[in-house]
Amino acid sequence: MKVRILGPLHAETGGVPVVPTAAKTRQILALLALHPGQPVPVTTLLEEMWGQTPPRSAHTTLQTYILRLRRMLAAALGGPDGPARAREVLATGHGGYLLHIAEEDVDALAYQRMAQAGHAAFADGDSELAARLLRGALALWRGPALVDVRAGAALRIQAARLEESRLLATERRVDAELRLGRHSELLAELVELTQRHPTNERLHAQAMVAFYRSGRRSSALELYRGLRRRLIEELGLEPSVQLRRLHQAVLSTDPRLDAAAQGGRPTPAFDLYAA
Repeated sequence: MKVRILGPLHAETGGVPVVPTAAKTRQILALLALHPGQPVPVTTLLEEMWGQTPPRSAHTTLQTYILRLRRMLAAALGGPDGPARAREVLATGHGGYLLHIAEEDVDALAYQRMAQAGHAAFADGDSELAARLLRGALALWRGPALVDVRAGAALRIQAARLEESRLLATERRVDAELRLGRHSELLAELVELTQRHPTNERLHAQAMVAFYRSGRRSSALELYRGLRRRLIEELGLEPSVQLRRLHQAVLSTDPRLDAAAQGGRPTPAFDLYAA
């Protein structure tokens, strides 16, 4: 069984889709998929679907949802042993329910493993490998995590964690590609990213470096001015020390701005002028 949650929910077994339409059944499937091979306690499932005060019928209703999921699995698996195999895939045990599937069959977990390997490669100074791994990890995303699943407390936390990880992976992949001298190729993407994240200093630092190395120093300075204005107007804050120092480096055409593209330790663009 394969489950995808990095975008619209999708599940299939043997190539046959097994995606429930009922909102709470979708919640159950998504939460179980995020913990493959691990029992998810009944109490956690009940809180996910009904919050802190589930109705008296909650346990019975949960069992009904589990039965529906098993029936869908049995139909997809086919054959006279379909129901038995479905109970093996969606099992009961240790005060909860679990999906007996491999981690690599859940796109969110496959993404996490590949992203971690990419971060490690960057730390080791292998920018080519880091860029390749992080691009592969990010390619698994088809939209916002759990975009069409009604989320309770547990799934909201998981979705927020995945989205933050996605942003960090994007930033690190851009750092790796900047080190490889791909600043011109990154410009269009970085313009879009800074527009989508208008107060994200790391993305703005990367865009400033990319503009500078592409011979567009005025664009780098204009980007900084726009960010500073938004930070002051919206948050009452000045840019960070790192970004202010980067701004001064652009103004003075500091040769260290090109150092990352020529080797050296794997320093993210935002930290080029850290204290």
